[in-house]
Amino acid sequence: MKFEDLNDVASLIDHTSLKPTDTPKKIETLANEAVQWNFKAVCVNPIYVSLASQLLKGTDIEVATVVGFPLGANAPETKVFETRKAIEDGATEIDMVMNIGQFLAKNYDFIRDEISKIVKASNGKPLKVIIETCYLGEEEIIRASEIAIEAGADFVKTSTGFGTAGAKEEHVRLMKATIGSKGKIKASGGIRSFTDLKRMVKAGADRIGTSSGVKIMQEAREELQAVRK
Repeated sequence: MKFEDLNDVASLIDHTSLKPTDTPKKIETLANEAVQWNFKAVCVNPIYVSLASQLLKGTDIEVATVVGFPLGANAPETKVFETRKAIEDGATEIDMVMNIGQFLAKNYDFIRDEISKIVKASNGKPLKVIIETCYLGEEEIIRASEIAIEAGADFVKTSTGFGTAGAKEEHVRLMKATIGSKGKIKASGGIRSFTDLKRMVKAGADRIGTSSGVKIMQEAREELQAVRK
């Protein structure tokens, strides 16, 4: 992808803060930054969905939140409740963590059924399934990506950012090769620079989850200005 202007970069970014120490003031800052840079979305913990929705009312910025985060080990019924509550509070996108333990145990019907339930609870809102690639081998990444799309997910997402590693180019390429045009890919975890973003996009990512959105945009602005000189 060739970046013609800053909006091309901003349209890829889910401006994210999922720390346990996040305060309402932090979410206000996040939302203000999202408006300033015209990010695609903000991604916040469930408790702040309503606040983020209020702060971004009247804009085109999506409000994403997480379900079963960060371990994926909640009961499916709990994840369904979380999803419905999030949408009730104003979420327009859902990022869910699949049950990694059940997947590693090859309980694929469980995984497929759980994702299908979240798809239904999402009520048409885009669903991103986090497969936590740091815990999976190549064949497992392929299988998890296939199952997520088969179950109706819109995106397969690399990482929570709370695992042993974040997004890797080779994993994004593998996911892209697996799902092709059937779905989209979100790369997240450890993406902290414009260089990182470009590498992930080249590998096949359609969306970037990062807490370094402002830094990335500043770097992108400098690079684009330099190119035009």
